[in-house]
Amino acid sequence: MKIWTSEHVFDHPWETVTTAAMQKYPNPMNPSVVGVDVLDRHVDTSGKLHSHRLLSTEWGIPSIVKSISFTNLVSVDERLVYKPHPREPDKTILTQEAIISVKGVSLSSYLEGLMANTISSNANKGREALEWVINRLNAEIEEFTASARGTMRNSMAAAAFVEK
Repeated sequence: MKIWTSEHVFDHPWETVTTAAMQKYPNPMNPSVVGVDVLDRHVDTSGKLHSHRLLSTEWGIPSIVKSISFTNLVSVDERLVYKPHPREPDKTILTQEAIISVKGVSLSSYLEGLMANTISSNANKGREALEWVINRLNAEIEEFTASARGTMRNSMAAAAFVEK
């Protein structure tokens, strides 16, 4: 068994990052993720949201593992925790952990290391994807705001025209 961990600070408030996390797929940084199924989602007694999701991917396991048909002996349990930064409210801390297990083969430690490297690389792409989603959401908000302002101006201009 190998445990991989990582921590990252986003320069966005918790609400923004968690909204983006729920809309992360599809994205251009992770084109191999073809679907997301929510297996379980609940709020515990302390108010924490737990979401157990299964990503359908075209990759996920290094090609060496696929090529020797060990997919039924491989287990990856990944946990992501998003928390507001304790001192900076406009930032969010992401803590990631993956527990990798390869069973029943003499190369298990080597294969677990390969998988940890793949997870690390994909975690970087995942953080880039969240930034991409946040930028897309911000652009949509700006577009909506501009459209609403234009509608309000047109309505006010029409009302002023009618009054004259």
